[in-house]
Amino acid sequence: METVKKRMHQLGLPRIIIIAFIILIFIGAFLQGQDMKQLVSDSLVRFGMNLIFALAMMPAILSGIGLNMGLAIGIVCGLFGGLVSIEMGLTSWVGIACASLIALVIGSAVGVLYGRILNGVKGSEMLIGNYLGYAVVYLLCMFWFIAPFKNPAIIWPMGGDGVRSTVTLSGYYEHVLNNFLSFQIGGVTIPTGLFLFVFGICWIIRIFCKSKVGVTLQAAGDNPEYANSSGIHVNRCRIIGASLSTALGALGIVVYAQSYGFYSMYEAPLTMSFTPMAAVLLGGATMKKVSVWHAIIGTLLFQTMLTAALPVANMLLPDGNLSEVFRIIVSNGIILYALSQAGGER
Repeated sequence: METVKKRMHQLGLPRIIIIAFIILIFIGAFLQGQDMKQLVSDSLVRFGMNLIFALAMMPAILSGIGLNMGLAIGIVCGLFGGLVSIEMGLTSWVGIACASLIALVIGSAVGVLYGRILNGVKGSEMLIGNYLGYAVVYLLCMFWFIAPFKNPAIIWPMGGDGVRSTVTLSGYYEHVLNNFLSFQIGGVTIPTGLFLFVFGICWIIRIFCKSKVGVTLQAAGDNPEYANSSGIHVNRCRIIGASLSTALGALGIVVYAQSYGFYSMYEAPLTMSFTPMAAVLLGGATMKKVSVWHAIIGTLLFQTMLTAALPVANMLLPDGNLSEVFRIIVSNGIILYALSQAGGER
């Protein structure tokens, strides 16, 4: 009995509540006659396609920047890399590899500049990061209107100029990772390639955190004054953290889009940072401590709940847009709760 109580305490009340809510949702879906196999399959895909965004929060938190409210900066870098690969007509593995490489390079470079800006506003990183994210997204909105792309899959039809609001990946690298080595267990589809990729990123980040640079980053973020007196260049560590976080955000949108089937342009990246922030906090992270497991657990719980809740709400509230209102209330409620816990190790 004591062991069970200890495990429950380690799991934490928020995660226990969400797990109970997920169980209730699945019971409701079963009673409604929903396709349970498809529901579980969709939940697994949503988990895989969102995990890298949650992982992108780790370098920022470890280096002392806090939650990366400016993740949208990395996302637009990834969008640019994805469009370049489509413009070049690259498909399948070559296409997604090129998009990922460009996204990582541009994201890393822009992240260095982003980190330098945050070093000048210590104590207000989340506020300034949020402002910079919005500013960059809207700046890129103007660029998308005049971007010199020529591929018909990117530009508006009928000879129009500028980038479409949604750029489909059909015929390029749609579901490349999802379909690689995928198989079914009891009718549930396992996106093997997607899991191999995202868990590979998890392994790399875990190894990085144990490396000399990773430990230095954590020391700088945990106690900047002591780290500085020990000869650690705290500002440089913060720049590295911002650069890695931005690069992971750029890579994340490429993985997300290949699962989703298209890139959403213009204002779409604005609010994409809130979900991964909430995920890592729900997974058990704080403003000082975060691990790969926090990202995995939080993303799994959050995305499973959202994926399963919508079809259940559609049948319970079939009139109008009530089901969408329910989804917004649930998702934003969880985000609000998670952010309210930021900095609260207690």
